[in-house]
Amino acid sequence: MLAYIFRRLLLIVPTLIGIMTINFIIVQAAPGGPVEQALAKLKGDNTSAMARFTGSEGSEAGGSSNQTVQSGSGSSKYRGSRGIEPELIAEIEKQYGFDQPAHKRFLKMLVDYSRFDFGTSFYRDTSVIDLVKEKMPVSISLGLWTTLLVYLISIPLGIKKATRDGSAFDVWSSSIVIIGYAIPGFLFAILLIVLFAGGSFLDIFPLRGLTSSNFESMSWSEKVADYFWHITLPVIAMVVGGFASLTMLTKNSFIEEINKQYVLTARAKGLTENRVLYGHVFRNAMLIVVAGFPSAFVGVLFTGALLIEVIFSLDGLGLMGFEAALNRDYPVMFGTLYFFTLLGLIMNLIGDLMYTVIDPRIDFERREFM
Repeated sequence: MLAYIFRRLLLIVPTLIGIMTINFIIVQAAPGGPVEQALAKLKGDNTSAMARFTGSEGSEAGGSSNQTVQSGSGSSKYRGSRGIEPELIAEIEKQYGFDQPAHKRFLKMLVDYSRFDFGTSFYRDTSVIDLVKEKMPVSISLGLWTTLLVYLISIPLGIKKATRDGSAFDVWSSSIVIIGYAIPGFLFAILLIVLFAGGSFLDIFPLRGLTSSNFESMSWSEKVADYFWHITLPVIAMVVGGFASLTMLTKNSFIEEINKQYVLTARAKGLTENRVLYGHVFRNAMLIVVAGFPSAFVGVLFTGALLIEVIFSLDGLGLMGFEAALNRDYPVMFGTLYFFTLLGLIMNLIGDLMYTVIDPRIDFERREFM
């Protein structure tokens, strides 16, 4: 097993490099990079932008900057560079690190990331690691509650549907599952806002943030109540969007195990139905469900919560990533991509190891050589 873990850890390195390479090429090819956005801002607010990028201060400097912008001939390398002096464009490129060729910037990024040095945000003047630490509690809070509720709902419901397959309960509960499949989480979030957050009907729950503005002055019990008051709608939206697939996975796993020969043998020995179900079937049927918990949590934490955080204005990793993509904040985009890809790969390894914990008969090393 140690040899298998070691090989999987070694495989993480080329996988990370491949993912970072593909995303780097895609992002570099996309228009509207940070230099182009800076040039657009220069044209929209010449005086303040020139002071920012040239270090000039005062009305006299602002006036000379204005003159420079208007007299330049521009450059064809960037859209929106017409009328801006090449020297100023070169200064902006240097500030954002674009004075170096793409391959040198990529290699430098890989070297820095190997030391977990993700750089500083272009627009927030804060290191990427500090930003992740600041936003992480919100996303972890959403991810933990969503994953916990999804498993608490899906596993009992899936078992009940498997044991009563074809009954009236199975039919009407399948209708709920179909609704969960059909309605995306972000669309259900909008529906919840319309119904319960001051839309066209009731105004029960808050629309923005994870806590109230006076949160620090509240007592301990008031803080707990305020926290759950704010998180109710986002978690409900994410649970509805995520419980359907796990419910059907649980049901199908149990049905497959219930029809196997060892179950018939256990029943023939006179064991009660509960003993057969939870003493024999449960462990085998739940193998794929429980082992997939790490990757499911990562999926909820870093992908499922993105639109929910944007819709409910929750200051977490999803909203930060969305704003970084809009602003072309490359250090935040690539830094978070690297960190979360690494975390996802490690979680996948943990998920594989969970198989051996749940069922010791599984041996990945022997399987590789068979």
